[in-house]
Amino acid sequence: GVIKSIAVRPGQQVAVGDELLVIEAMKMDNVIRATREGTVGAIHVTEGRQVAHGEPLLDLVGREP
Repeated sequence: GVIKSIAVRPGQQVAVGDELLVIEAMKMDNVIRATREGTVGAIHVTEGRQVAHGEPLLDLVGREP
């Protein structure tokens, strides 16, 4: 897929369900949401970049579920 948009920035606090980024694959937008609370660390992708299955997209540091 291709990174269509990134909704967060490093240092930003996120809650469960917050949108992190959108990946376009097979002409469909797939919204990636936070599965736990935390702080966004490094973002490993940029908008418009192609990513492979299983590739790290960003770091989310903080509480485990």
